[in-house]
Amino acid sequence: MIEVPVMNTQGKEVGKFPVDEALLGTTVRPALLKQALVRHHANQRQGTVKTKTRAEVEGSTKKLYKQKGTGNARRGNIRTPVMKGGGNAFGKLPRDFRQEMPLKQRRLARNNAILSKILSNTLILLDGFAVPAPKTKEVANVLKTLHADRGVLIATQGLDRNLWLSARNITKTIIKPAAEINAYDVLSKRTMIITKAAFEDVLKGAKPSKTAKAKG
Repeated sequence: MIEVPVMNTQGKEVGKFPVDEALLGTTVRPALLKQALVRHHANQRQGTVKTKTRAEVEGSTKKLYKQKGTGNARRGNIRTPVMKGGGNAFGKLPRDFRQEMPLKQRRLARNNAILSKILSNTLILLDGFAVPAPKTKEVANVLKTLHADRGVLIATQGLDRNLWLSARNITKTIIKPAAEINAYDVLSKRTMIITKAAFEDVLKGAKPSKTAKAKG
């Protein structure tokens, strides 16, 4: 069991929150986290690049001159890849770079990423985080107080519109409902801020890993 400090927006500790590491995967799995990151980057690629082959460029198919007797190197038609304006020999073609990953594996990767943040003391658990009206300066001041202004993921319970409007244009800041975050969101930022209510929802949806069951 891990005791995670619960903070307020003034940066003061107001309590402790016990977390069963078995719900977050028991141990951090670097290979799983790498797979999740590689998959995320691969799925961002459009794959719409296209170059013309020698069969697709314009030009005659006639041999430029005879094979032997000229003293020159052998030459085919004007579309050959070795000539200016010719087609590409091994040109790029449209392709799908997407990688699949089972839902349970994606969730485990997200939970593992959160566990890594807890173990490295870069997860800040807040008792609450709300603003009465959209005000970027207020959220920026809170992040500065919490020493989380150098890249942060803010995870909330559901969509808090005022908070989202206040934080969306802050540099190096991602704000999302906890149900929508993934391993890349967690690992790509230096710090993670999550409200206590949102964290409880994450833990409710998690199940103990098989490793933890075997140990039990």
